[in-house]
Amino acid sequence: MSEIQTAEVRDYLLRIQGREVDLTQLRKEFGIAQEDKSWDGIRNIMYQLAEGRGRLVRPSGRRDGVYIVIKQVKPLKVFGEPRDKKPPFPIKFPKDYDTEMEFSFAQDIVIRSGDCILLPGESNWGKTTLAMQICGENIDLNPILMGNEFSRNNKLAERFLDRLTRMDWIQWTNGDGQDKFTLLPVHSEYPEYIVPDRLNILDWVRLDPNRLYEIEGVMDAIKENIGDGVAVVVIQKGEGTEAGRGGQFTHDFADLELLVDRHSRFESRLTIGKVKESISPVTGRTWAFEIEKGVKLHNVREIVQCPSCYGKKWKKIGISNIPCDDCKRTGFIDK
Repeated sequence: MSEIQTAEVRDYLLRIQGREVDLTQLRKEFGIAQEDKSWDGIRNIMYQLAEGRGRLVRPSGRRDGVYIVIKQVKPLKVFGEPRDKKPPFPIKFPKDYDTEMEFSFAQDIVIRSGDCILLPGESNWGKTTLAMQICGENIDLNPILMGNEFSRNNKLAERFLDRLTRMDWIQWTNGDGQDKFTLLPVHSEYPEYIVPDRLNILDWVRLDPNRLYEIEGVMDAIKENIGDGVAVVVIQKGEGTEAGRGGQFTHDFADLELLVDRHSRFESRLTIGKVKESISPVTGRTWAFEIEKGVKLHNVREIVQCPSCYGKKWKKIGISNIPCDDCKRTGFIDK
């Protein structure tokens, strides 16, 4: 083949901005054989493209021969251009089944297009229920569902089907009997399957226990692909922790964080964590609720730290610690 030109390599790299590439991949892409002049020529071209202020690639820094293809950006003009002011994203939050009232924080929190709602929860205390409630309450937005709780081995999960049946107050299909939501049997590489400009619900994102920090990159990529939509990302959370698995890394790309814990023997607790935009202060506010048949929320009410035990569940009488009766050893009382 004729010797490869810099312009050819540049055009290819511009099509894969933001990804990683190495010489082996490039030689395969352009069909370069070892006896070709371009075998060494491609190395020189990449060296040139990694130099100077307008460079197109940079070495990974790991000394592994891998290059990062730099995303090209243009300045955005802030003033002097007509702009369409977008209203908040019209998302609805879960409701109390008896009162049909949303969690009261709904009126104070502002969700914008492109936001990521993070839902870290203890196992078996309501995170999937809340995710399904968000789906049902926003069914007219034709949400996207993907994750471990909705499908297994490319088939519908039985528990998911049971939840749909028990949520009989939601009209899951249109007049022709077609789904009003889209279910994607995706269990990894979630950002690649995000449907832009839609409500995407991922329940739940599972990571290698030795690389939980990767949640930061996953959420960054989800936000990059969501466009004018909103993502609800469900992750596991350890008992008594203040963040989902991944710790501080889970906070960085969340615009709203809803933490789900066990409250008492039969109740769950939802606490507002990070909030990017709100009308009034909501961070740290907490609600308790019951779940009936895995889908119906009952007795939703705001709770506050118990003034008798200061949230410790035990209070000191003389030299003894005794269970706090005022909060029934939950650390909270109704507001």
